[in-house]
Amino acid sequence: MSLVFIGLGANLGDRLANLRHARTALAAMTEVQLVGSSRLYETEPVGGPEGQPAFFNAVLQLQVELDPYQLLERCQDLERACGRKRETRWGPRTLDIDLLLVDAMISRSPELELPHPRLAGRGFVLAPLLDLAPDLPIPGSGGTVGDLWRRGEPWTGIACRGDW
Repeated sequence: MSLVFIGLGANLGDRLANLRHARTALAAMTEVQLVGSSRLYETEPVGGPEGQPAFFNAVLQLQVELDPYQLLERCQDLERACGRKRETRWGPRTLDIDLLLVDAMISRSPELELPHPRLAGRGFVLAPLLDLAPDLPIPGSGGTVGDLWRRGEPWTGIACRGDW
């Protein structure tokens, strides 16, 4: 079994319902065990077209019996089931699921980069990850989740909305 952290985000439609659907669907997979769920954060969009609505973001901690590519495929199926269309890079979306960390794996394949290549610069990922695993080492970074949070820019546009 692999220890996996997955980032969830949504800024179109019923954002909360979409994140809840993803969490429930992932937990219902026979090869997946939900270990933990961060609090919910409302965040300003980073990158992409201007004028997008705010995102809801969260992180899930899972134990998984799938290889990372199989899990990625299942996550992309969930995104499509929630109406995700990949039209504009970093554009608005009904559901975004990112594999952030899989054990201590480092991968730089065209299909999957682990740890997520922009993890260290994304407060909307680090804040919920901090809820679950502040002392977790991030492979290749020389630090933990907490270290990356403290080293990062002054994080703005991130508001905790509590449990979800």
